[in-house]
Amino acid sequence: MKKEVAVKMSEEFGATPIAHLVQLANQYESRIYIEIDSKKVNAKSIMGMMSLVLTEGQSVIIAAEGPDEEDACNGLEEFFHNNI
Repeated sequence: MKKEVAVKMSEEFGATPIAHLVQLANQYESRIYIEIDSKKVNAKSIMGMMSLVLTEGQSVIIAAEGPDEEDACNGLEEFFHNNI
């Protein structure tokens, strides 16, 4: 399952929100990736997520595959809209 979402944030996407995003992703059994342009990063990897440069209004794709993929996509979408 894939879902495109726009990043909504009040300030630069720093280390604390990334850590929270990785913690959230690790709560799901599915494999979860964040795709930006041609870059695809494991959402459960703190180092991978730190390598992304996210900006306000940027579109990202949440890709999840597994038994709880819909819940994972919805959970991460909510995070991108409310917690950054």
